[in-house]
Amino acid sequence: MGATRRGADVHRTAITGLAIDAEADRLAQAIDGRITLVHADGRVVGDSSVDGPELASLDNHLERPEVRIAREGQVGVVERYSTTVLADMLYAAVPARHPEIAYVRVALPLTTVTRQVTRIGAAALLAFALAAPVAIGLAWLSSALLSRRVQAIASAARRYGAGDIRRPSHDYANDELGDVARVLDASVQDLGRRAEELARDRAQMEAILSGMVEGVLIVNRQGRLQLVNRAAEEMLNVDASALGRLYLEVIRHPDISAQLTTALGGETSPPHELPLGRDASRSFVARAAPVSLAGGGGAILVLHDITDLRRADQVRRDFVANVSHELRTPLTAIRGYVEALIDEPSDADHTRHFLDIIARHAGRMERLVTDLLRLARLDANQEPLEITNCDIERIFRTVVTDLTPSIAAKEQHVTMVVAPEAGVVPVDPTKLHDIIRNLVENAVNYSPERASVYLEAHHRSGWVEIVVSDSGPGIPPADLTRVFERFYRVDKARARPGGTGLGLAIVRHLVELHGGTVKAENGAEGGARFTVTLPAQPDA
Repeated sequence: MGATRRGADVHRTAITGLAIDAEADRLAQAIDGRITLVHADGRVVGDSSVDGPELASLDNHLERPEVRIAREGQVGVVERYSTTVLADMLYAAVPARHPEIAYVRVALPLTTVTRQVTRIGAAALLAFALAAPVAIGLAWLSSALLSRRVQAIASAARRYGAGDIRRPSHDYANDELGDVARVLDASVQDLGRRAEELARDRAQMEAILSGMVEGVLIVNRQGRLQLVNRAAEEMLNVDASALGRLYLEVIRHPDISAQLTTALGGETSPPHELPLGRDASRSFVARAAPVSLAGGGGAILVLHDITDLRRADQVRRDFVANVSHELRTPLTAIRGYVEALIDEPSDADHTRHFLDIIARHAGRMERLVTDLLRLARLDANQEPLEITNCDIERIFRTVVTDLTPSIAAKEQHVTMVVAPEAGVVPVDPTKLHDIIRNLVENAVNYSPERASVYLEAHHRSGWVEIVVSDSGPGIPPADLTRVFERFYRVDKARARPGGTGLGLAIVRHLVELHGGTVKAENGAEGGARFTVTLPAQPDA
């Protein structure tokens, strides 16, 4: 029984092999080439150039170059000499999905390939020879038609250039050139409307400039005056006849001429304060800036009359100087007598009590003078910054330590929360200490006994926020924007004896000196909340 089954399998295999070989012959006739069908183990199971019984005599094809490439899943193409057909052949092998066939190889003689290439080239040359005259004729016809249409468009363009922007009477064709012509025509119409708008804008600008209190002067790239408004004519003592002349011929002030020269060179000079005219009591600030090349180039000069501002500033400075001078002399004498009496006390308790009151008020007056002098220095930019990386938590603890007597006297509790990313900030440590001390001192004094004071530091989008909040009565909404003014007092609930009324004003100046901001608000659960925002980077 087993021998019979094996015989049947051999018979079916033979039949299958003959069918595969016949399929190779059929495919070879279809493509006029040689077809070789290779088993996965390299045996040739079908070949159009060898009959079925002779297939076994063929060499194993597994190591043929083209088959090796096909074994890697690619198309193997190799040119070499065939010992079977005795000719130079071009082989191409690809992998196949079949139980008996793993690779299919096609072979064509190189002479056949050459003949096919030659036939294709000859056919292409013939087609070119036939198409060239037709193409030339069509190109000439198209060029003639296109030339007439281009001439019509050029004529319209010349008319536009002469200032006549009326639409043409004829219509353009519905093709690409017509689309381009219509777009150009629409652009010309739009430019005409824009020119009218520019003329109206220029008239409006001249009306605005003539009504400005600031002086405005414009020169072109050649340094000739293009515009001088009425205020500038009065400030510089020039008239309308100066238009078109060089600014060096008209403007006699050397500082203004130097600023315009710098601006014409493409640089922006800093504002310069100077007196103009014969009245030396009048002060002006001159600012000159270059005009971009897109705007025609040149420079613009703006003159601001700051006489009133300087007068008010001088009054303020005189007030601070006079108060400081008048208070410092009696303070020295008062403190001297008080210290002498304290060192040699009398036997009367009331004397000691009165002397303590005198000393306390003298100290308050001295703090007032100190705060006034510091505000004067801040206004005059005489307090330079010494920026360094500062530990906020350490400053918090230092301030709390300094104010421990006041905190302990009211049995208050101070809570400090510093986010890790906000632990270090580039500031002037001394000035940051003064900022936080003023805010914490306010919070301690305005909070009731056994209340809590909160110190927080957070990092938000490149800025460090320092928050000081208390548990006091809060600030009336109408006063929130004014608490940083000098000597400004809110209602009696926020007033405290012994304060100078300048602490928050100093805080605002010190914060702005760092390039930051400070704001006051009421907390959601009551009490005042002061937020100081400082840049987290030195160059912010």
